[in-house]
Order: sequence, then structure tokens, then C-alpha cells
Amino acid sequence: MADVQEPVAEQAPAAEDTSATPQASKQDINPWSVSGEVDQDGKVKAIDYGRLTTDFGTTLINDALLERFEKVTGHKPHRFMRRQIVFSHRDLTAILDRYEKVRFYRGHDMESLRLMLQQNEPFFLYTGRGPSSDSMHIGHTQVFDFVKWLQDVFDVPLIVMLTDDEKYLFSEKRTVEEVMGYSRTNAMDIIAIGFDPKKTFIFSDFEYVGGAFYRNIVRFAKRVTYNQAKAIFGFDGSSNIGKIHFASIQGATSFATSFPHIFGEDESRTRSIPCLIPCAIDQDPYFRLTRDCATGLHYAKPSLIHMRFLDALQGPGSKMSASDETSAIFLKDTANQIKNKINKYAFSGGRETVEEHREKGGNADVDVAYQYLQFFLESDEELAQIKSDYNSGKLLTGELKAICIKHMQAYVAGFQDRRGKVTDETVNEFMAPRPLEWSGNPKIPRTDLVVPVTLKTDGASTESGDGKMSKSQQKKLLKEQQIAQKKADKAKEKEKAAASAQTAGEQ
Repeated sequence: MADVQEPVAEQAPAAEDTSATPQASKQDINPWSVSGEVDQDGKVKAIDYGRLTTDFGTTLINDALLERFEKVTGHKPHRFMRRQIVFSHRDLTAILDRYEKVRFYRGHDMESLRLMLQQNEPFFLYTGRGPSSDSMHIGHTQVFDFVKWLQDVFDVPLIVMLTDDEKYLFSEKRTVEEVMGYSRTNAMDIIAIGFDPKKTFIFSDFEYVGGAFYRNIVRFAKRVTYNQAKAIFGFDGSSNIGKIHFASIQGATSFATSFPHIFGEDESRTRSIPCLIPCAIDQDPYFRLTRDCATGLHYAKPSLIHMRFLDALQGPGSKMSASDETSAIFLKDTANQIKNKINKYAFSGGRETVEEHREKGGNADVDVAYQYLQFFLESDEELAQIKSDYNSGKLLTGELKAICIKHMQAYVAGFQDRRGKVTDETVNEFMAPRPLEWSGNPKIPRTDLVVPVTLKTDGASTESGDGKMSKSQQKKLLKEQQIAQKKADKAKEKEKAAASAQTAGEQ
């Protein structure tokens, strides 16, 4: 560890050109750019996420919701949720309701029992990536790391949209062939997070749009006027019509009916299947519009869960950029490059000198090295101790950066090892339209897989002469459904174990 305090001058935000002082401005968060507020002195402030929830009309994730999440799923909330990195939502409660749903009806006939069994109703996860370069950075992977955890917790299908068309439409220089190439390499990066191909479908807009998906795009587009698009996204007379139309493409991915190979051809049933969209808060305008359109189309409205941004190395109020090598740790960076970037560019919350830092302490809340540890360090206790030591002056900036460097190097090295195992054949597997396999809530059979059963005892129907069932008969039917599901799960586990044993024997 370093034992000297690094000069603050070396940690200043990376804007080297001081010929013009930035003019005061409000924070600006939209799907294409992110900037914090600039005060009268030209200082960029940290993004005010509390204000964003008010401006966007979203709901903060509070302790009560975290407690309910743990109760419903049986899993401790992810560190992102515990630390308000995932801080806001739209209708996350509706997804939890759907996952745990138990319905009670007064009647005791077969129809009432069928309705009572409507638990563990399906939903899916949807997220995306705009492929603007051939390598992602650690700011991109945080959403995917969280999505991977959600998929493991809920055991639901995931759809990943690669918006190569968007990156072409919103760029003056990129070609179609270039962004399609980025889609392939970015898909490899996403796969390296560790997603299960049996539960995950990744698609490129340029390659997948058509059929049921295109029908939803057109339905969506018909409901949105130019004035609406202009008001939401700030388009003007110089905006190409592709930009204006793109919201209908991103929105249509929210609908289960866009994916008949996963959810089936019967739109009267699949239109009620919702999705949960984990995304950065800057994407929310797209899905506010989508939720409005869903209502008019009589589709399930998507739920959202919002993440805050991982600051650029230059500090609060900034966002990592794929086009600026000095703003981010890229997944292709070497251990030495990571070390040099953090030491040279990471904004510090330390004091001017070691003596002053020891006396007054640092400010972890603006220190980039500490901010990164908030994302990557699992232990809440260890993180709290680091913050306490830094703010008290016990821990120096160089020492804090050394801790950060260690974790960043380990994370990127682990990613690179997994990435090296992803082949073109792997990408083809993930991007092939095909049925997916998932179970949802492990305690209850999926409703779309429950087949009505008529139980018989000694050759006689369990139904009484009036077509109603006794409570004991209802319980017996429910129990048999659950036993059948458990047997199916055990059979799958045995198959996996046998396949693993066979593979080991061949080696």
C-alpha cells in the first residue's frame, strides 16, 4: 500500500482545457447524455438522484420494500439494493405480487380451484445494451451483474436487446456494418457475465426485427405522435425520422407477445405477461412512454428498477464514456493499465497534504476509489470500516486507491478469463430464437404449466353430485400438483448429475 498522500491536483477532474470556465447549468439526464449540475463557480456537482425521482415520478426503494423482497424471494437483497445503488422503481411491488401470488376464492368447485392455483405467474427480465464500441467498460457490466443475480433469484427468462440500429441512427459516422460487428463482440462480453443459455435470449435489432415483434412496433408507433416524441426526447426539425421512431422499437421489447418462440403464439394469454426492466435511470423516459402505450394496447405494463451511474474516473457528476479511454476501466484493460488509470485519473476526496488529511480526514462521498468499492465490495462491514478510516484520516488516499485497484484488477481478470471461453458458437446459441426453460417460484408450480386434473377415488369422481369439491379434495389436488413438480425437478437434477459424471469420465 502507498504510504503517502497523493496531491489533490493530480486527482482533479480530467477537463484539461481551462481556457473557458463552464457556465452554470442544471443537471441534465436523458437517454443520450448525463451531466451533473454546474454551479456559479464552474464546479460540477454530484447527480441528485432524489431530485430525479421527483422529476421522473418514480418511487424510492425503502427499507419496507427491501424487507418484503427478502421475505418473498428468500434472498438477502443485493448489495446494490442495500446501498441505494439500485434506488428507484416503477411497480416492483407488482412483480413481487406476481411471484408470490396466492388467490383465495369462496367457491369450492373445480373452476374456483383452478383459479386458486394461479400462483407463480410468469414474468421476464428485459435489459439492453447500445453497442457503441468493441469493448464494454465496468460501468456497463454493473447492470448485467445485477440482472444475472435477479435471474438467479427469480429463475425467470431474460431478454437482452442489442440496439445496433439506435447506435447507427444517433451517430453521424458509424456504419451499419460497424455497429453490427459491435453487437457480436458486446454479446460475448454480456455472455461472459455468466448467463444461462437455457434461460437467456440475446438479439440484435438489425437481425431480429420482424414477425410478431414488428407487429408490436407498428402498434406502438401508431399510438405515439411526433409532438409526444418531441416533448419527451427533445427532438426538433433536424432529427431524422429513425430517431423519432426508435422509441417504438425499444418499447416493443417490453411485450411478451413480441417473443412467441418463448411465450407462445396465443396473444390473448401472453399479452398479460409483464416484464421487469433493470436499467440506468437515464432510460426511464422510453419506458414511461411504453407504459402509457401498454395501457392503450391492453398489454401488461413493464415494471422498472433503476440504477444510479458508476461515476467516471473524473468524479461526481460524470459518466463513463466508451469513447474516452481515460474516463473508465475497460474490460480489456491490463492489470497495469487499471493501476495507472486509478492512480492518475481517479478523483480524490483527500486533503492537500498528509498532515492535513491526518488531522481533518477525507471525504469518501466524493472519492472515486471509495465509490467504486461501493459497487464491487460485497461486505457491508468492511466497506463501512474503510469509509470510517478514510473520513477520520487513518486511511490515506494512496492506501484507499490501492484497495480499489486490487478489487478492480480481480474483477476484470475474472471477467477476461470467462470472456476467453466465449466462442462464435456460444454467441449463436444465445442469439438463436428458441424456447427457454425456467421454473419461477420454486415453492409453487408455474401456472402456465399446471394441467387441470380430475382425481378419482375407487373409480368414483371426487366431485360431488353438485359439481363441487370438498376442502380435503382441494388440498389433495394441490398437494399432488406440488409433488409432481418436485419429482420433475428431481429428475432434472439427476439428469444433470449423470451428464456431469459422464463428462468427468470422458476426461
